Amino acid sequence: MNKKTQKILYSLGIKDDHFGCSSGSKWFGSGEIINTHSPVDGKSLFKVISTSKNDYEIIIKRAKKAFKTFRKIPAPKRGDLIRQLGSELRNQKENLAKLTSYEMGKSLQEGLGEVQEMIDICDYAVGLSRQLNGLTMHSERPLHRMYDQYHPLGIVGIISAFNFPVAVWSWNITIALICGNVCVWKPSEKTPLCSIACQKIIANVLKKNKISDGVSSLINGDYNVGKWMSNDNRIPLISATGSTKMGKKVSQIVAKRLGKTLLELGGNNAVIVTPSADIKMTLIAVLFGATGTCGQRCTSTRRLIIHEDIYIKLVSALKKAYNQLKIGDPLNEKNHIGPLIDKKSVFEYLKAIDKADKEGANWIIKGKSLTGKGYESECYVTPSIAEVDKGFSVVQTETFSPILYLIKYSGNIENAIKIQNDVPQGLSSSIMTQNIKESETFLSHWGSDCGIANVNIGTSGAEIGGAFGGEKDTGGGRESGSDAWKTYMRRQTNTINYSSEIPLAQGIKFDI
Repeated sequence: MNKKTQKILYSLGIKDDHFGCSSGSKWFGSGEIINTHSPVDGKSLFKVISTSKNDYEIIIKRAKKAFKTFRKIPAPKRGDLIRQLGSELRNQKENLAKLTSYEMGKSLQEGLGEVQEMIDICDYAVGLSRQLNGLTMHSERPLHRMYDQYHPLGIVGIISAFNFPVAVWSWNITIALICGNVCVWKPSEKTPLCSIACQKIIANVLKKNKISDGVSSLINGDYNVGKWMSNDNRIPLISATGSTKMGKKVSQIVAKRLGKTLLELGGNNAVIVTPSADIKMTLIAVLFGATGTCGQRCTSTRRLIIHEDIYIKLVSALKKAYNQLKIGDPLNEKNHIGPLIDKKSVFEYLKAIDKADKEGANWIIKGKSLTGKGYESECYVTPSIAEVDKGFSVVQTETFSPILYLIKYSGNIENAIKIQNDVPQGLSSSIMTQNIKESETFLSHWGSDCGIANVNIGTSGAEIGGAFGGEKDTGGGRESGSDAWKTYMRRQTNTINYSSEIPLAQGIKFDI
């Protein structure tokens, strides 16, 4: 570990090999050792002691106990705790962004953006804490009043992925806490130090406000820890972000005990480019969408569906733009693309290229792995662009790396939409057009089948004010804005009779 990284970790309160289990300000752990390495330079970071089954039981019992008192704190007061969390994140923005960039491999600009997203969701949640509204309905019975109200669920289990090691946690915990829940977080074992830093930040806020331990808990570990959570009747909601394969397993386990899930899973996102599209705007949107975070976003652009009239022009411009991309240390702001998360991801990327080769892909740019000076971690690759047929099996799957498939379409916009929708996933989608008929068709109920549908912006990047999530193999979950907060609560209908009689609904007579 270099001195700069050590200084960043020290500033975030991580000064040595660290316990990976916490129920607030108390740290412990008796599980396996997680050996952390940076994909940036391959160097070792601090070791993390993961969560054992005994540790897990301690955490859940403390969380359950904490919920009994935390739920009684008025929602606006809980909102003020999140306001303070936002202030602490502002103070630590640069340090947390650098750690995110170094441990995960995304560019520093993206790391700063991820922490800003955490700050934004804090601001949003503060306002939301005064707007957890139910509806008032008119009763059919005289002198009766009906209304909806929402109550906290209890313990919310958060399972997050490596690609957004801090932001996804914040989406969940800020909304869950203002709703009156407590949270137990199982982060990716690939980015444990980011999770420890976040837990330290929120634990300090809660401690200053004399909030009991157990409101925010952390359990680092492998997939077995996630299985414990999924099987646990004491956790009414599991919010899981990751691959479709992982999500299906979590969903099946939780469904067996009739628990609730919020699933944010794989994406196979497309940009449709029509003849009227602005080429410059399209280039910027696609370039970041396909190569940002080295193609490791669930919203990364995987497919580019281009009308035949502008196909040659756009592909030529795209090839020129790709050749200008700089690959290297993501903390160096001159570089556009950092590494993949690990060597296994490099292997999967090369395997996808080989599969596309066998299916008959025509390579505009064929990616490869990079080694040598500056690439010592062996996690760096060059991005790929391939002309493919819409029927290729490789196009139906999500490869979590910078590979972009080009598909040509002819005729009207509905032909392009059909190609876009003809994959199992349904997260993010986009159309580049100056034609209002095309954009409105794309947004209609017979248009894009994705949870996110954008016009003249790319597939990647979402504001916290809108509900984030997708359909089909993406899981159907919604996080962040709009009315996504309702997922973290149980709904109750109340009827109050202030008359002197008990009339039954639907005019039923039951006299004695």
